[in-house]
Amino acid sequence: MVQKDCLIMTYQNLHSTSPTGQIELGRSTLSRVSRRLLPFLIALYIWAWIDRTNLAIAALEMKQDLHLSSSAYGFGAGIFFLGYALFEVPSNLILVRVGARRWIARIAISWGLVATATMFVRTPAQFYLVRVLLGFAEAGFVPGIIYYLSLWFPARERGAATARFMIAAPLAGFLGNALGGWVLELNGQLGLRGWQWLFLIEGIPSIVLGVAALRMLTDRPEDAEWLSNEQREWLVARLRQGDAQTAPSHKLTPSRALAHPVVWLLSLINFLMAMPSLAYSFWAPLFVREAIHTSTIMTGLAVAGIACLAILAMLLNGAYSDRTGKPCLHAGAGAVLVAVGCLGAALLPNGLSRVAALALVEIGVRSYVPSFLCLAPALLRGTAAAAGIALVNTAFSVGGFFGPSLIGWFKDSAGSTNFAFLILAAVSVIAAAFCITIRRHPAFSVALTRSDQMAVWRQVSSPD
Repeated sequence: MVQKDCLIMTYQNLHSTSPTGQIELGRSTLSRVSRRLLPFLIALYIWAWIDRTNLAIAALEMKQDLHLSSSAYGFGAGIFFLGYALFEVPSNLILVRVGARRWIARIAISWGLVATATMFVRTPAQFYLVRVLLGFAEAGFVPGIIYYLSLWFPARERGAATARFMIAAPLAGFLGNALGGWVLELNGQLGLRGWQWLFLIEGIPSIVLGVAALRMLTDRPEDAEWLSNEQREWLVARLRQGDAQTAPSHKLTPSRALAHPVVWLLSLINFLMAMPSLAYSFWAPLFVREAIHTSTIMTGLAVAGIACLAILAMLLNGAYSDRTGKPCLHAGAGAVLVAVGCLGAALLPNGLSRVAALALVEIGVRSYVPSFLCLAPALLRGTAAAAGIALVNTAFSVGGFFGPSLIGWFKDSAGSTNFAFLILAAVSVIAAAFCITIRRHPAFSVALTRSDQMAVWRQVSSPD
C-alpha cells in the first residue's frame, strides 16, 4: 500500500515535470532497462541458438561415429522443431501465468541439461529422442522473450529492442562455429570424442544462465526495484498510454488472435522462410567442407566469417528499414536475397562460388528477421500477443523440420543437394511475394512501423 501511494505521488509529479525533464527521464529509464535486460537476454539467446544448432559442426565427426546417413541426420536435426512446435503455444501461455522470470529460467536450465546429455547418444534412435526432448525443453523461449520485451519497452521503442535481441542469432553463428571447430580438436582427451566435448562445453553455460535468470530478470516494471520510483512510474504510464492508443479492433482475446487471418498469413511467411534458414544452419559446415575441402577448424572459421557478414547486413537493413518505414518491403528483400543464394548454391559451377552463394542465404535470412518480427507485436497486445507471436514462431519451427530434412533426403536419394536448393529458392520467392502483399492489408493501416517505433527512441536518446 505504501509503495502504491509512492507511485501515485510520483505519477502526479511527472505531470509537473518540464518537457526537457520528461525527455531526460525517458532517456535514463529506457537506457537503464536496456542495460539491465538486453545483454542478459542476448546471452541467453546466443546459447539457446548454439545448443540447438551446434549439431551442424558436431556432425563433421558425429555422423560417422553414429553411422548416420544424410537423411537420418537431416531428420534428427529437423525433428527438434517438431518437439518445439508442439509445446510452443502452451509454453507461452504458461509464461504469462507463472511469470517470465521463473519460466525462462526453467527453459534455459532444462535445455542446457538435455543439450549436455547429447554427448551420451550412441544410436540413431537415441539421437532422435534427445533432439525431440531438446525441442520440448526450449519451446516457447523466443516468442516468450518477444512477449517479455513488450512488457518492458513501449511500442515505439520495441522494434529497436527486438532487433538488438535478435542479433544474438548471427552472433551465435559466429561464436558457435568458431568455438566448435576448436573444440572438435579435443578429440580423444579423457576418452571422449570431439563432438562429445562440444555438447559438454556448450551445454553447461545454459544451465548457469538459467540459474542466473532467477536473479537478473524481473516479471514487470511495477516490480523493478532496480528502477527509481520516478523511472518506474514513467515506464508504467508510458506502457499504459501505448495500450490505450491501440485500435479496438486489435484488442483480441488469445483464441481470436490464433484465428486472425493476418496472424496466419504471418505464420505462413515464417514457415516458408524457416526452410532455407534452418537448412543453412544445420548443413552449412558440411556443405562448406565438401565444396572447398577445408579442415575442421577452417570449416568452423569459414562459417563464422559468413555469420559476421550476416550481422553487418542485419544492422544495415534494419537501419534502412527504420529510415524508410517499410518493414514489409525490407523483410521481402531479405527473402529475395535468400532465393538468389539458394539458386547460386544449386547452379554455380565451382566450390568457392557455391560457398559465396550459400553466404547470401544467411545474409538474406538475417536481413529478413528484424523487420518481420515487428509486425505481430504491432498487431496484438497482452495475452493475445503471447498466443499470436507463439503461433507465428510455431510455424517457423514446423518449417524448420522440413528444411534440414529436405537437404538430407535429396543428398541420399539423388547424390546432390542441387534440387533441394532449387525448392528452397522457390519457397523464398513465395515468401517475398507475401511480404510485399501484406503491407496493403487493412489490419496494418494503424500498425506501427519500425520507423515509427524508432522515432521516440531517437527523441529520448537526444537532449535536443
